[in-house]
Amino acid sequence: MQGSRSGRAERCRFAYGATVLVHVGCEFVQWADQATHAIMQVEPRPDGEFRVIDTAWDDQAVSGSWTYIDALGNVCRRLTLPAGRSVTRFDATIELSPALDDFDLDAIEVAPDALPDVVVPFTLPSRFCPSDELRDVAWDLFGAVPAGWSRVQAINDWVHANVSFAYGASASTATARDLLATRVGVCRDFAHLAVALCRALSIPARYAFGYLPDIDVVPDGAPMDFCAWTEVFLSGRWWTLDPRNGTRRAGRVLIGRGRDALDVAMVSTFGTVELEAMTVWAYQLAY
Repeated sequence: MQGSRSGRAERCRFAYGATVLVHVGCEFVQWADQATHAIMQVEPRPDGEFRVIDTAWDDQAVSGSWTYIDALGNVCRRLTLPAGRSVTRFDATIELSPALDDFDLDAIEVAPDALPDVVVPFTLPSRFCPSDELRDVAWDLFGAVPAGWSRVQAINDWVHANVSFAYGASASTATARDLLATRVGVCRDFAHLAVALCRALSIPARYAFGYLPDIDVVPDGAPMDFCAWTEVFLSGRWWTLDPRNGTRRAGRVLIGRGRDALDVAMVSTFGTVELEAMTVWAYQLAY
């Protein structure tokens, strides 16, 4: 890993005014046989490490819609999709630090009895992260790795090295156990497996997703998409790791956090709706 032993110096850059502007957003083209109520989670969280300059929804989405903050702190928008084809579009301009994800090689694991009450649920199995079923695998692979940052980094690196990325290679119902068998999926699958392996070792871990522009990296040529990553609890705070990209990145615009992707579905509908197309954008703007 490049850089100093701690990322504390990098965290200060935002306070001293080193910022960049990014444009993020998405568009969903959907078809419904009848008017169907829906919940969308595509707006930045209010507690993200960035500043929202402005946001805009298309007129159709704004009309008759409203937002609420769910129990996990995510922004949810309720709206009714009309019968037939609908196009729902969201845009935002964000100011954020160009610093890479924070890290601390000396971060330690927190004993279960010392965990804050709000952190304990992220040690337990969830629908897509059945950590109780992966306990033996986790201990076989990582039990001998020194506890703390070294162990969570080893989990992150192992998932990155042993899982291949491919669109359409995994079902929306695939769990971390399924991915362990197939070794191919998308970023949500990478995150689910890393989260489940951490929890199997009693390390609190949660699923996170958002927009991730290509800042100071060479684009891989794939269409822009939402990005999922993991957050682990060490030394009394949460840290970001990215098993899909396998490296520290800059520019994350957090949308949602949860036990797994079920808690932060981008679109939940109360009826049958067909997704015809989805477009995501996230790129740096010139001042």
